[in-house]
Amino acid sequence: MGKAKEAAVVAGALAFAWLAIELALKPFLTKARASIDKSDPARDPDDDALPKTTADDVPEASADDVPVAADTKTTDDA
Repeated sequence: MGKAKEAAVVAGALAFAWLAIELALKPFLTKARASIDKSDPARDPDDDALPKTTADDVPEASADDVPVAADTKTTDDA
């Protein structure tokens, strides 16, 4: 019967801790939940921070403008 009592005490302690956190942070949690409820899942707020790029903003590039990659592997590597 000791294991069952121990499990009941642990479950009760976890429930009490959860309730204490809910009550202590209630104003913050209410505000956060309301914000989540009225958010638009199709809109990404990170996109708002990026400047809008148009075709006029992108410079023309040709194959001659691309630098040649240097070989970083040496023959001494084993």
